[in-house]
Amino acid sequence: MDAAVSLLDRHDVDGLTMRRLAERLDVTPTALYWHVRIRDDVLDLAVDRIFGEVPIPPVSDDWRDDVRALVRAWRAAMLDHPWAPGLVGRPMLGPNVLARTEFLQATLVRGGCHGRQLAVATRMLANYVIGASLTEATWRRTTHPDARAAARAHVAASADAYPTLTASGHLDDGRWSDDLLFEEGLTGLLRAAAGPGTPPEPR
Repeated sequence: MDAAVSLLDRHDVDGLTMRRLAERLDVTPTALYWHVRIRDDVLDLAVDRIFGEVPIPPVSDDWRDDVRALVRAWRAAMLDHPWAPGLVGRPMLGPNVLARTEFLQATLVRGGCHGRQLAVATRMLANYVIGASLTEATWRRTTHPDARAAARAHVAASADAYPTLTASGHLDDGRWSDDLLFEEGLTGLLRAAAGPGTPPEPR
């Protein structure tokens, strides 16, 4: 799968073809089809390969720290491979994906989540990291470095129409970085995910 990941990193999803992958592996397309049935199978395997880059943290005394460690590494892997976030919404059954999802849910159970609450917390965290990674990766790949400053200037120039956006620093990288906003959002999600009777997070 290293060859497929390399092609995806270079050419994105639309640029990955079975013929191009076969050329990279120095085999015929027919030989490649002996190992994978369709292109979607290659994409699923490539995503699972990316999840293998996400370390499973050692279990600590604080379940929140363990979730943070996993989710931070997950986001980093998605940003290293910007094509990946857009594919994670598909059912993922690879061993790397399942092992990390198992760790996430087991950790949330330690935090007091069970039943439907566990399913909701899992989805909240997964959707959060996928959505944040997709937004950041898309912006970095498709937007000129000056475009965000121009977008902020556009909002600020229309302060009468957008007073809240202007006051909140919407699109102002100088006020809050993506990393900081991601961390604060994660803290809020962990607070919401905590089961009844869970001790508050240490300050």
